[in-house]
Amino acid sequence: MVSRIRIALDGPAGSGKSTVAKGVAQKLNYIYIDTGAMYRAVTLKALENHIPVDDPEKLTRMVQDTEIDLSYERKGDQSVLHVFLDGRDVSEAIRGLEVTANVSPVAAVAGVRQALVAMQRKMAEKGGVVMDGRDIGTVVLPQAELKVFLTASVAERGRRRWLELREKNIEVDLAEIIEQIEKRDYYDSHREVDPLRRAEDAVLVDTTDMTKEEVIDYIVKLALERGARIETGCSDT
Repeated sequence: MVSRIRIALDGPAGSGKSTVAKGVAQKLNYIYIDTGAMYRAVTLKALENHIPVDDPEKLTRMVQDTEIDLSYERKGDQSVLHVFLDGRDVSEAIRGLEVTANVSPVAAVAGVRQALVAMQRKMAEKGGVVMDGRDIGTVVLPQAELKVFLTASVAERGRRRWLELREKNIEVDLAEIIEQIEKRDYYDSHREVDPLRRAEDAVLVDTTDMTKEEVIDYIVKLALERGARIETGCSDT
């Protein structure tokens, strides 16, 4: 029986993937791999180096000379993700509005995706991981023991993102956030390379009217049904 399974969480922007993935990983004591943070790091580097986000050749060359590391810091009963870009902690910088507005075209570049997918697969080789993104169950980990596709209404996803930004003292118009999410939904689902779609064997979970705890508990239940067991010891890397 498999005990250290691979859990793939996919879904559109604002569906709660990162929050849920962190919670599931914490309950199972698995490693959480935030693939979105990796694409954000590449986007940040492109913006800082004035590389056009619509120039696939330059972005592909840049990512070949890019190092991204994820590490976790234990704070009480929580694990805080730190993202390092070429040795520099960019955990806060990658969450800025400019990065958010430009990450979709960067993530659509085939050369960028190939480089990061290779990194992500290596991270998941030993199992015991929860990985979230937009093509985890379809491209990155097609053999994952558990695949979940999270979704929620556009209005609810916009509200969640708006509240998240307000908690960071970033004042943004809610209507602007909803419009940005709608545009990203269209871009992500219509891009030529690895578009956002639900894997045929993924469990669909609509989180619109569910609490974070309800979603996490449901996915943990699915994982245990598929042979996972709660690990002992620390899962941080």
